[in-house]
Amino acid sequence: MPSEAENRFHGDMRRGAERLKREIGYNPTRFVQMLGELGGVGAAKQLLRGGNASDGFTTLWEAGRLELSVEAFVLLPWYRGLFEDHHLDTARYRLSEHGFDVERFLREAQRNPPGWACESV
Repeated sequence: MPSEAENRFHGDMRRGAERLKREIGYNPTRFVQMLGELGGVGAAKQLLRGGNASDGFTTLWEAGRLELSVEAFVLLPWYRGLFEDHHLDTARYRLSEHGFDVERFLREAQRNPPGWACESV
């Protein structure tokens, strides 16, 4: 049975996919399929397994919206415990390599957690 944190992460990933459709017109169809098959944590771990970023990550980078990426969410303090160090290292590396200010994102998230993360489904 999934933990409360796993359920919240899964919900945040689903709401994030909806937000991408609304805000930038990107429909992450394959990611949503992965969520259904593997759950949020399983999907994130699979995406962080490879050396290369996913097409979805590239789309978010091009749109200037890496704060909505799986890589950004796994680094949030309230989700870090769901992932192993190598997942966190991969996420941080990908974000940093694409010019994303990870430390600033984490400071801002601590002060003001993303409102959509708390929305009801």
